Amino acid sequence: MLDNILKRLGIFCLVLTISTSLVFFMLHSLPGENAEVMAKYIFLGNVELNPSNEEVQLVKEKFDLDRSLLSQYSSWATNALHGDLGRSYKTNAPVLEEILIRLPATITLALIAVLMSLLIGMPLGILAAVKQNSTTDYLCSATAVLGISMPNFWLALLLIMVFSLALKLTPTIGYGGPSHLILPVVTLGTATTAVVMRLTRSSTLEVMRQDYIRTARGKGLDQRDIMITHSLKNALIPIITMVGLEFGHLLGGAVIIETIFAWPGIGRLLIDSISARDIPVIQGTVLFITLMYMLLNFTIDILYPIFDPRIGGS
Repeated sequence: MLDNILKRLGIFCLVLTISTSLVFFMLHSLPGENAEVMAKYIFLGNVELNPSNEEVQLVKEKFDLDRSLLSQYSSWATNALHGDLGRSYKTNAPVLEEILIRLPATITLALIAVLMSLLIGMPLGILAAVKQNSTTDYLCSATAVLGISMPNFWLALLLIMVFSLALKLTPTIGYGGPSHLILPVVTLGTATTAVVMRLTRSSTLEVMRQDYIRTARGKGLDQRDIMITHSLKNALIPIITMVGLEFGHLLGGAVIIETIFAWPGIGRLLIDSISARDIPVIQGTVLFITLMYMLLNFTIDILYPIFDPRIGGS
């Protein structure tokens, strides 16, 4: 167990280093000079205006931008290890502070979307498995395929048109009370619900074909007792793994949804930073998203033997 944890920590550090270095060097290879972009915000407060050569040189000297990219990356990585992700060009606020302010909004959105997918997807998946090859099964499967295939930006616009503009049941955009959560959560959780439904169905069918399930049926146990006591626990193992991965994906992948619904999360922060070419915020946001995703995967790998003891012994 300890060896597995150490191996995963090594992979964790390697992936984190590769992802942050790729983002750093790609951002610094974009057309235009970063010192000029910084000078626009620092001296002019407007990205549309052009700073003078003296102002650009002052920025280079203040932030050591004359050094090689490798040296700059080493300094950034060292500071990042100590929790310093730099300051935003646009607001001059610490990047970590900008991210932490917006993190609760993204976590709320992702968490409720995952809960929705579990509360809807798992019962429908189990129902489809129990009634295999029936009309109910075909209907659930068709719904799951539709949910997976539907682009989330198109679904978001459709929901806004129907429930906000036509029926006036929900707010169109913004961040506020529970009513503001409905459309973003439904949009973000639809595909995850469909994935949970399909995985629950296939996992339940696989478990129901096992010998111990046939033995339980032979003993005369009730079908409900078989599902709850014997089938469900083993069928949940792949679902738990998938839900953890999907939660990490939702934390970092809600960029489009947060932009459409003007949701003040880290996804929208990333889009706004890209538009403004605010490189420290882009680097910090990508690092944070990667870190959260990998921590979730790492936690699932550690907890997986609890649900399937055979893994711990292999």
